[in-house]
Amino acid sequence: MTGPPVPPGGWPLALLLVGVLLFSAADPAPVRGRHPTPATATVIGGPYAQLLAASTDLGPTRHGTVQLTVTLADRRTPRRLSAWAGAAGLWVRRHPGADWAVVEGPARSVAAAFGVDVHDYRGRRGRVFYASPQQPGVPVPLRGEVTAVGRILGYVPHRMSRPWFLPLDIPDRGLSPAALLRTYNAESLARQGFTGKGQTIVVFAFDGFDQADLDAFTALHGLPPLRPVVVGGQADEPRGETTMDLEVAHAIAPDATKVVVNARTTVEGDGAFEKIGRMLADTDRRFPGAVWSFSIGWGCDRLVTAADLAPVRSALAAAQDRGTTTFDASGDLAGLECKGGDDWSAPPGPADVGLDSVASLPEMTDVGGTTLSTDAAGRWLAETAWFDVPLSQGTGGGVSALFERPHWQRDMAPGRAPDRRLTPDVSAVADPLTGVRIVYAGRQLVGGGTSQSAPIWAGLTAVMNEFLLANGGRRIGALNPLLYRIAAGAPLPAFRDVVLGGNAVETAGPGYDLVTGLGTPDVEHLARNILLLQRAGT
Repeated sequence: MTGPPVPPGGWPLALLLVGVLLFSAADPAPVRGRHPTPATATVIGGPYAQLLAASTDLGPTRHGTVQLTVTLADRRTPRRLSAWAGAAGLWVRRHPGADWAVVEGPARSVAAAFGVDVHDYRGRRGRVFYASPQQPGVPVPLRGEVTAVGRILGYVPHRMSRPWFLPLDIPDRGLSPAALLRTYNAESLARQGFTGKGQTIVVFAFDGFDQADLDAFTALHGLPPLRPVVVGGQADEPRGETTMDLEVAHAIAPDATKVVVNARTTVEGDGAFEKIGRMLADTDRRFPGAVWSFSIGWGCDRLVTAADLAPVRSALAAAQDRGTTTFDASGDLAGLECKGGDDWSAPPGPADVGLDSVASLPEMTDVGGTTLSTDAAGRWLAETAWFDVPLSQGTGGGVSALFERPHWQRDMAPGRAPDRRLTPDVSAVADPLTGVRIVYAGRQLVGGGTSQSAPIWAGLTAVMNEFLLANGGRRIGALNPLLYRIAAGAPLPAFRDVVLGGNAVETAGPGYDLVTGLGTPDVEHLARNILLLQRAGT
């Protein structure tokens, strides 16, 4: 059996594909020497096992309480779960109407109830966290009410996409706001006065920004002032990510309100995904119908389970029902998103192949990255998949390990894991050699990374929302079903297909691919197609 051809310069592709096949064929071994009464536990492999192996086992946990997430068959009160947990010395936390719950209690009680070990581990950077090397199953008395059980893990390695900056040594290098609009055919919308008025763009951040950089950026390009609303205080000192996200979104939608939400608290202590869910729900209440942009991540999809992500998925779906559209960077590790993290590192291997966990959610529009070619005026000429072979950097993408194929993707990539979610959905420029001109640390630079691609789409969507509302439509909300319906056939061509290049695992090609998705946007055409669908009542 052979995989896809090696992408240009793709050094490890054949080796990685063989490794993926071997890794996928190896089922976790059952725990030996244990007789858990509620369900059979299994040893967890892959990136999770790598995380624990790279950490120091400190023995049985000394944490007072530990927790895990379970998903429920429906939204009714889980009476059997509550009774079972009470008998085991545990308790259940659940939001009214949610199809998930958190089971919490003393570590020994959790270990006994689920038939697993719970130890403390010290990571390579000194962080101490609890974890179970085994995956608990659904306890027998709860089958039918509980559908899945998440990890027992007190720490999720997170990522803040490190933006790739190129010094502006050559005059006119980097896309100006006008050229960026021209590149993706949003210029005519801007000339009609659609600049994001009445819209809100929310950037979720692990780092801060310097207002002096934002002021210099707007002065450089003659744009309205950029003074973001900050929720939760500045997360950390400026490292470039939040600065780039804000400036790129402002370049496209200068009249939209910009908001920065401090996401740092979600990675402090355990329960990261429950905290993310609460953060998203709070943001939805404060800024209903906003456009959200994520250039940060909370572990790869092979590190956690779908049950762990239930609080995030639920909050995203609720926000989208009220008009919010969400974008996440696919990652910059060229399809190896399971490599890295704060606490472990190793040469690339089969277990490194994977996706960012939150970006892979079906409710999230996952944005890949390209290398862009334009003429001197910023008019689009061509795009290829972004992959920097020497640095092993490039656009993320691939097949989800967690989520089923959504109905709107069922006709994409025939023959490729037909039952699984595919990513990315769309793309935009990410190569720092061809990116957007920004200001960071007082210097003019050219930005890059898929963390640039996501706020590009966020800014374009704010403009499209204003256009739609002005023409009798409504805010977009859940974008993915519309994207794939339009790609299947629409009056106006809305995507520029990216057919060249690849990353460390996959190659681009005609139609949908696992490197650049449906392609990059023709924004005016996309907006007009969406308006037609809305007028048709779909």
